[in-house]
Amino acid sequence: MPQPIGWDLSAPLILAALVLGYLLGSIPFGLILTRFAGLGDVRAIGSGNIGATNVLRTGNKKLAAATLVGDALKGTVAVLLAGHFWGPEAAILAGLGAFLGHVFPVWLGFKGGKGVATYLGVLIGLAWPMALLFAVVWLAVAYLSRYSSLAALIASAVVPLTLLAVGDYPKALLFAVLAVILFLKHRPNIARLLSGSESRIGQKG
Repeated sequence: MPQPIGWDLSAPLILAALVLGYLLGSIPFGLILTRFAGLGDVRAIGSGNIGATNVLRTGNKKLAAATLVGDALKGTVAVLLAGHFWGPEAAILAGLGAFLGHVFPVWLGFKGGKGVATYLGVLIGLAWPMALLFAVVWLAVAYLSRYSSLAALIASAVVPLTLLAVGDYPKALLFAVLAVILFLKHRPNIARLLSGSESRIGQKG
């Protein structure tokens, strides 16, 4: 059933939901875990990113997996906490805050991750069936193309279109905004995809 955008949240609640989400989202798991493991600053290697893909470049698959889970869960937790205390509208705002916190963390000079894991974590908290759709699309595109970045971009675009098609307008708007930011953060990957120089899944070097 269509869910029109007609929120009735006070300014303090809007701010609280956004701040809660941002603070949780800005926890740099990749940086924390690699430093704790004695691997130094993950921003000094590879792409300089704090996400799981760059953590994987340290050669530690377990740390990369832990980073992926942490970056996803902070989005899910932000959504569930805000939803529990302030309702579904606040949950959506907390999801936005969590994504922005991951991508633009104030503690790291607003230079964070690209947002795929946190996008998925927010999606799990707000609309878990759409998270399954994201996973199916990602797996299909990754299998056919062998490009992880392309799979993430297509999956992130399919979600808001599907939410729009089923009439869930508030969530469709949220994930459309997140997808736009995600595409902007993947501009180097898009350029490499267009030039044919993007690394494929399993490719060495």
